[in-house]
Amino acid sequence: MTASARDIAAATPADRDRYVDLLRVASLGTVIAGHWLMAAVSGDGIGNLLALVPALQVLTWALQIMPVFFFVGGFSHALSYRSLARRGEGSVYAAFLRARLRRLLRPTLAFVLVWAAVALAVQLAGHGGGTLTGAALRLVTQPLWFIGIYLAMVAFTPPLLKLHERHGWAAFAALAGAAALVDVLRFAFGVPYVEFLNFALVWLAVHQLGFLRADGRIRRPAVLAAAGLAGAALLVACGPYPLSMVGMPGEKVSNMAPPTLALLCHGLWLVGAVQLAARPAGAWLERPRVWRTVVAANGVAMTAFLWHLTAMLAVYGAQLALGMDLPAPATAAWWAQVPVRILAAAALTGVFVALLRRFEAPAPARPAGPAGAAAGPVAALGITLCLLGVLGLSMTGLGGLLEGHSATLIAFPVTAPAAIAMALGGALLVERSAPARRVRLRG
Repeated sequence: MTASARDIAAATPADRDRYVDLLRVASLGTVIAGHWLMAAVSGDGIGNLLALVPALQVLTWALQIMPVFFFVGGFSHALSYRSLARRGEGSVYAAFLRARLRRLLRPTLAFVLVWAAVALAVQLAGHGGGTLTGAALRLVTQPLWFIGIYLAMVAFTPPLLKLHERHGWAAFAALAGAAALVDVLRFAFGVPYVEFLNFALVWLAVHQLGFLRADGRIRRPAVLAAAGLAGAALLVACGPYPLSMVGMPGEKVSNMAPPTLALLCHGLWLVGAVQLAARPAGAWLERPRVWRTVVAANGVAMTAFLWHLTAMLAVYGAQLALGMDLPAPATAAWWAQVPVRILAAAALTGVFVALLRRFEAPAPARPAGPAGAAAGPVAALGITLCLLGVLGLSMTGLGGLLEGHSATLIAFPVTAPAAIAMALGGALLVERSAPARRVRLRG
């Protein structure tokens, strides 16, 4: 029987860092709200509000909060891996991957399989080419890039945690310096394809800050925030970096894809800012009702994230189906409809959460597969297939399933069916790689 949020909240250990749980929920909630606000749907298709109203791009310096989620991930991964390592039972790496990924992969794969079935049915019926339908099949999987990057962070936690334990801030500085060097090679010398290294270097540097927090080594958050904000502002003002910290359609340079040094500086200022709020927020979280709310939200946050775009697109689809007016984006009439659309999308997301939250609940243990020395390599292969499959699907979308539509992933073409197969196969390998025992993890 699954424990209720009230039971979990009541059983919270006294030494648990509750602020980390709040940051996890708040960062995903901010992303969801940002997506709902930025989507500019009209009869001609789906656009981006920030591209239509460039002055609003400055809002991304607050709304692009994914660095906070990855920072929190680094903190949690450090505590979890160290807890398993102290026990020293079997392959620590395999047990760590399995324990960290179960609640992430189950709701993700459920989302992928449901949407794949819907996409196949729509295309078999000959309705896949409509304006809104085609855009939905293309866009609905795009947020999966975040899960693919998160999988890479989990995979690299053990070696990077060792570097952190040996070198501390110098390990972070090495990753940040390498990211800066990539941008120099990219912009100053025009080295082709080097920019893609920053998908790893920038996000792993942010993740490394979570290790530093776990050891209490972020002692001057105000300095970190000021340095990051000043660095980002200087790079945007003087360099080739755009103002927006999210990708814009048609832009020559994006701070997001691939990530840039400006985005890393943005992450630094966000991490410093949230650290400044840690003490007052910690006192607020001691209130039982507040903590129960955070616990309940944490239990469904990934499900809400996965299905929030589906809910938004369904609201727009219902407007079109009912013959309701879709005013031109960014007009007064469009802004007047924004609160109603967001409330409707939130309500529909709640319905999806109620129906599908079971996939995010802790799963019962299953029989393990290989033991001993084989467990680690099997787990490593599994998570590699998972992250390639999830990233591939975020790029291909689910349109063109029957036509074999493909996208290029690390110089190789990948189709949506191949990406789904890799994700499923990888998840199975990770699940079967470690001893079948329930592991209670901190973080």
